[in-house]
Amino acid sequence: MKNLFANRVLNNDTSDLNEIFKNSANPENISFAGGFPDNRLFPDHALQAAYQDAINRGGQALFQYASTQGLATLRQKLAERMANHADVQVTADNIMLTQGGQQAIDLVAKLLLNHGDAMAVEGPTYMGALAAFDTYEPTYYEIPVDHDGMDIRYLRHTLKAHPEIKLIYTVPDFHNPTGTTMSLQRRKDLVALANQYDAIILEDSPYRDLRYDGTNLPAIKHFDTEGRVVFISSFSKILSPALRTGWLVADEPLIQALVNLKSATDVQSSSVTLAAIDSYLAHNDIDQHIANLNAAYQIKRDAMLNALDRYFPANVSFTRPAGGFFIWVVLPQGVDAKQLLKDVILPQAHVAYVPAACQFAHRKVTNGFRLNFTGLDPVTITTGIKRLGGILQHLNVDTTVAKVALS
Repeated sequence: MKNLFANRVLNNDTSDLNEIFKNSANPENISFAGGFPDNRLFPDHALQAAYQDAINRGGQALFQYASTQGLATLRQKLAERMANHADVQVTADNIMLTQGGQQAIDLVAKLLLNHGDAMAVEGPTYMGALAAFDTYEPTYYEIPVDHDGMDIRYLRHTLKAHPEIKLIYTVPDFHNPTGTTMSLQRRKDLVALANQYDAIILEDSPYRDLRYDGTNLPAIKHFDTEGRVVFISSFSKILSPALRTGWLVADEPLIQALVNLKSATDVQSSSVTLAAIDSYLAHNDIDQHIANLNAAYQIKRDAMLNALDRYFPANVSFTRPAGGFFIWVVLPQGVDAKQLLKDVILPQAHVAYVPAACQFAHRKVTNGFRLNFTGLDPVTITTGIKRLGGILQHLNVDTTVAKVALS
């Protein structure tokens, strides 16, 4: 049979990542790979009551077709939340509800990217976003990330050399995968550069409520004076991933164009789920729920950092996030974290992580990996890091290959 798949699908290969997650699901393994919330912290009883209330109130009409943009009362609640928690003043008309943050990323990419179009992404960055962008076959320009987030000076040089860049993607709050947060000055500078070079900023911020130290910064969208910033967030990290509900915030004409694209993609998100979330927000204190999450996740983060300090060798560095889900680990040059995972870590230590390569647009960086701390309990976290550190302590590195000799 002749090949029937489009080139954009053939170019989007996630088989290595799928293999990693399959191995991670092995009950013998301690997996730090998935970006999972803690199952025990879901407000399951409150959500059950919210679904029942939504169905009771909505009646038969709830099961009919509805607005592509999403339930108006929920969008109004989100507009108020944007003002109170992100310092962004918008109306419900500026908000569209989506099938998780992932659909919002895909819709923005579909709206803006033709084959070969130039875009800037952080290096490393969220691998799910790269999977969405890859479908539209852009030309990537990677911008390094340091302790203050995206390196704006590097971005400035890149934009000067490539003024055709039309989209800049960033995860500014507790970055996936490094855990870092973009500084206030860099947020201002990023918007100024987008204005100067006529680019759109896609601000992906599903973790901003999950802060364990310090004070939240205004969203990048707060500094948007020309309607160039599309803000994305999600209920996946603060309520439940299974709700598959996110939202995007954009000005005209972007918001209307995105609504039209969503209509062509799936017509609408689930009216039942949107009404249930609306009911949950009306009858529960989500800020108290988030405070409970933060208290629990801070303990988990501290357990991982303490274990990393204790068990990792001095030639391995890692980030110290003030919130979010992830810690980024950098191994010595010459180490291929994916090969090490497959050949040594999984079979001997029975620990899983996400290696660096799939988190860079050009897949060229290999000596790093992402750890998730929210999905496991502190004892399991400590056990897993101790096992992993035991391997890394015996890591002998030359210029081309990493070899492990176990004593």
